[in-house]
Order: sequence, then C-alpha cells, then structure tokens
Amino acid sequence: MKKILIMNGPNLNMLGIREPGVYGSMSLGDMNDFIQAQAKEQAYNVELEFFQSNHEGVMIDKLHECYGRKDGIVLNAGAYTHYSYAIRDAISSIGIPCVEVHLSDIHAREGFRHVSVIQEVCLAQICGMGVKGYIEALKILLEEEK
Repeated sequence: MKKILIMNGPNLNMLGIREPGVYGSMSLGDMNDFIQAQAKEQAYNVELEFFQSNHEGVMIDKLHECYGRKDGIVLNAGAYTHYSYAIRDAISSIGIPCVEVHLSDIHAREGFRHVSVIQEVCLAQICGMGVKGYIEALKILLEEEK
C-alpha cells in the first residue's frame, strides 16, 4: 500500500470562507473527505495522510518527516508556491515524488501568481481543476510508482 501525504499550505484552512468564487465553497475538511472517498471509490491501494499549516517552517519539517516514510506528496503550497525557495529545497532534498496542485488557475490570475518556484522539483503542476486536481495528482503519483 502506497503512503501519500496531502499537504495544504497557508490560508487553505479558510476554504469555503475565503473567496468562494475563486476557491469554491467546500471546506478543507469536506475537501479531504472527498479526496478520501474518491481514493476508496477508485480502489486505489493508498493510505492518505492530510496535513495543513500556515507556517513555512512547519511545512518544511513535515516534508522532512516524509523521508523514508511516504511514497508521494500532493502539495498545494498556497502563496509559498511563488517565493519559498526553502520549501523548494525541502522537496528536492527528500527525493520523494511530489505533484504541485492549485485549486484555481494560477496562470490566469494576478501576475505574481504565474511563477512557481517549486514547479521544477515536482513531477507535475495541476491548476484550475478545483478539488479534482488532487485526484489527478494522486493518479500521477500512483502511475509514477508502478
């Protein structure tokens, strides 16, 4: 059984409240439940762990904890996507396949959101698919590990 971390960064704990026109009306808990249910429905042989933090260092510590313990990471780094070289370095250092996910299409938003400093150390970037992007990321990770 593959062990996958679903990691969400800053402000994602405010899903359903923060800009529902951009991020949707689903809460983070509802989103996690949806991802878990989809994984079960698709009969993915996967154990999911869900984690969210608003703190860069806590996210880095969690990424480091994955070393030798997880087979893949689905990461929505939120705003850290655009400037956290520390998170980029953490992803790179642990050598675990990671897929970058964004609920909205970052390339169709404000100019500062168009750049991802973590994209180069991830297998793929998925954006603009809402919660379904997390399911696509799981598929990519499960295919990568065959």
